[in-house]
Amino acid sequence: MKAKDRNVQTLDELQVWGESRDRARLAVLAVHGRTQSPADMRVIAERIGVPSARYYAPTAPGNSWYPQPFLAPLADNEPDLSRALSTVSSSLRLLEDEGFGLDHVVLLGFSQGACLLSHYLVDANPRVAGAVLFTGGYVGEQSLPSDVGEHDALSGIPIVMRSIENDPWVPPHRVRETARVFTDRGANVDLRIDAGTEHIITDEAVDCARTLLERLGRSHA
Repeated sequence: MKAKDRNVQTLDELQVWGESRDRARLAVLAVHGRTQSPADMRVIAERIGVPSARYYAPTAPGNSWYPQPFLAPLADNEPDLSRALSTVSSSLRLLEDEGFGLDHVVLLGFSQGACLLSHYLVDANPRVAGAVLFTGGYVGEQSLPSDVGEHDALSGIPIVMRSIENDPWVPPHRVRETARVFTDRGANVDLRIDAGTEHIITDEAVDCARTLLERLGRSHA
């Protein structure tokens, strides 16, 4: 599924915070969850606390990227899903216009945002600097075969994935399946699923995200 419509036209349509453009070493595309907003991603960014990053966050129409649960058949979430994927793609083009090539961009998502970004990584294989996916996996009811997509299409890209074993919305089997797809494509996946029943981002997950962003920031100094 390749989204074609460009529906984020200017930087004014993104919420922006963090380091100044001239001093930022990384751009982080921060994608919020269902019923959330960029303000929620700003709280997560403040928990991570990496001063060298500049954050850009799109807003979903009605604060949700697609209407049905992420494990519903793909058709049940169309055309919203394709439009949401287009938002990610057009946002990345805007960051390139700002001077951040994909190799200086990290994808950051929580919940539905992490699902959308997982699906975008599976769908588009962008050569980004890295990704942090808190409680999410690719969208759709089907399990992807291990040989789907181009082998090594994500070669060397670090991807942090964190979730909760009994999360009420995102089952661990899909998180693990998504990690497998990324690994099959050559990504360096750091996966951890902790015990629990809450839909939360743990302190350990935040620490791991901070470590990744700091490392990537140093490598782009």
